[in-house]
Amino acid sequence: MKYKNEVIIKAPREKVVELFDNPENMKEWQPGFVSMELIEGELGKVGSKHKLHYKMGKREIDMIETITKRDLPNSFSATYEAKKVFNNIDNHFEDLGDGTTKYWTENEFRLSGSMKLFGWIMPGAFKKQSQKYMNDFRDFVEREV
Repeated sequence: MKYKNEVIIKAPREKVVELFDNPENMKEWQPGFVSMELIEGELGKVGSKHKLHYKMGKREIDMIETITKRDLPNSFSATYEAKKVFNNIDNHFEDLGDGTTKYWTENEFRLSGSMKLFGWIMPGAFKKQSQKYMNDFRDFVEREV
């Protein structure tokens, strides 16, 4: 399943990317985010792997983030692997020249097992959740500027 999302942020691209690139800020725009642990490579560099831990209600979810491309301030790509879910996200930051930034993503999900059935029944849920994170990120950035 592939889809795109976008949001316009009322902040300069430099500030948007600075806030996006700081793992300490993830808790500000990803509900349920608990921690990030480096497990391989150099933090934030291409090829590095990080264990991300989330708590959503009574569920705890761990996923492995692998950075696949780092061309900031233009783009940042990573894969995210959890039980029965593989997600590739290409993040793009476009300076609109008026103190605003277009932040858009290209998402690809590959699901297996029961998650495959969920993806087939409710494909819009993934896009909606991705858009929520983007909206939350936009709101966080705009509070910070």
